[in-house]
Amino acid sequence: MIKVFNHWFHRKTVAQVAVDLMFPVACVLFAAAWIGHSGHLAVEKVAFYAVIFAVTTIVFNAWLGIYQRVHSRTRTETRARAVLSLYLAIPLAYVVFSLLSVEEVDQGFLLLSGMAALFATLVRRVHSAHSRSGSLMRHRVLVFGVGDEAENVGRVLRKSDPDIEIVGFYPCATDTEIVVPSQVVLSRQMSLPDTAHALKVDEIIVAVRERRGGALPLRELLDCKLSGVRVLDLASYFERALGQLRLDSLRVGWLIFGEGFRQSWRRTTIKRFFDVVVASMLLLLAMPVMLVTALLIILEDGFPVFYRQERVGLDGRLFKVIKFRSMRNDAESDGKPRWASTNDDRVTRVGRVIRKLRIDELPQLCNVLAGDMSLVGPRPERPYFVDQLTRDIPFYAVRHSVKPGLTGWAQVCYHYGSTVDDSVQKLQYDLYYVKNHTLFVDIVILFQTVGVVLTGKGAR
Repeated sequence: MIKVFNHWFHRKTVAQVAVDLMFPVACVLFAAAWIGHSGHLAVEKVAFYAVIFAVTTIVFNAWLGIYQRVHSRTRTETRARAVLSLYLAIPLAYVVFSLLSVEEVDQGFLLLSGMAALFATLVRRVHSAHSRSGSLMRHRVLVFGVGDEAENVGRVLRKSDPDIEIVGFYPCATDTEIVVPSQVVLSRQMSLPDTAHALKVDEIIVAVRERRGGALPLRELLDCKLSGVRVLDLASYFERALGQLRLDSLRVGWLIFGEGFRQSWRRTTIKRFFDVVVASMLLLLAMPVMLVTALLIILEDGFPVFYRQERVGLDGRLFKVIKFRSMRNDAESDGKPRWASTNDDRVTRVGRVIRKLRIDELPQLCNVLAGDMSLVGPRPERPYFVDQLTRDIPFYAVRHSVKPGLTGWAQVCYHYGSTVDDSVQKLQYDLYYVKNHTLFVDIVILFQTVGVVLTGKGAR
C-alpha cells in the first residue's frame, strides 16, 4: 500500500495507473518517431497531446470503476466497463490528435497507435482482474495468533485481496484454543524471526485479543521489524488495506493515542472555503436540472417539491436537510420513521429516476452553503435512528465529530444501506474518513462519486 496525503492506495492500482499513463504515450511517441523522418512532427508537441489523451482515458477508467478492487464483479461486467471506456476514448482520440494540425495520414497513424495502446491496456485490465497475480505482486503475510481474531483476519484477507498469500498462523504462547485449521498452524520450534525469514514473509499481522502480561513476544516482533518485515496490528492493517476502521478490531486506546482524528482550525477553514466555492459552482451548473426536476415532481404528484427532514449534524446538533421529494405525500402517514429500502413502493416514478441519478440530493447544496453540511462527510441520519444506532453500535457517535456530507467515503465504498448491519458496515468507512480526512481525500471522494453516479452503484 502507498499512502498519499493520509489516503492509502493499493500498490497494484498505482502500478495500473502508471502503465495506463506511460504505455499509450510511449506507443504514440514511437509512431511519431516512425513517421518523423519526413520532418512533419515535433516530438515535444506529440508527447503533450499523448499525455492529454492518456490522462483523460485514465479519468474515464476511474469513473467506470476499472481500477476498483472489486472481487465480486463478473468477467462480463468487467468487459462491459472496458468496452464502454473504449467507446468513450474513440471520439476523445479523434479530437485530441486532430488538434495536432498535421497531415491527415500522420494524424490517422497517431490516432491508431493511441487506440491500439488503449485496447491493449484494457485487455490486460480485464485479464488481471480475474486471474491470480504473478510473483511480482504477491504479498506474503504471516498472521500471529490462532484464535478467533486470527481466523477472522484470515477470512477477511482472502476475501478482500487475492494478491495476499497467507503463509501460516504462528501460535501465541497465551492462545488457549486453536480456531484456525490445524494444517495452516506453524510450528513454534523455530522462533518468530527465523520463521518469518524462512518463509520470506513481507508482513506480520498481530491478531491476538489479550496483549497484557507479556502475551506478545515484543523482542521477537521488534527483531522482525528491524529485519525489514512490517508488523501491524489488526486495526492498522484493516485501515490501510480496506479503507475502514473495523469495529471488531478497534480499541479505545488505539483511537486516543494513534495518529489521525485531527480537527485543526486550518483544516476547518480550508474545508469550509472549498465547500462554499465548489457548492456554489455546482448549484449554478445544476440549476437547469433542478428546475426540470421540480416541474416533473409537480406534474406527477403535486406539491410540495422539496422535502425537509430533521437530521443530526456536527456535535449532535439538529438541522433540517432539504431534498427533492421522491416519495408519495403519505409515505409516513402513520408518523413512524422507517428505513428507506431498495425498490421501496413509496417512491414515485420520478422519484425512482432522481434517486438513481442522485438528483434528489442536489438541494442539499443549500445546506452546504448554510454551513449545516459539508460536500464530503458521513451521511446525516434522522434522530430516531441515531438514538437507536448509538445504543447498538460502539463508537457510532464519533461520526458526529465532523460535519455530515452530501457524499462520503461510505457512499462510494458501500451499497445503499437500510438495516442496522448496513449501518455497522458504513460506520467503519465513516470512521476511516473521520480519522484521515484531508482536502485530498475530499477530492478523491468527490471524483469517485461521479463514477458511482455514472455506473448506478449504490442506487436506491
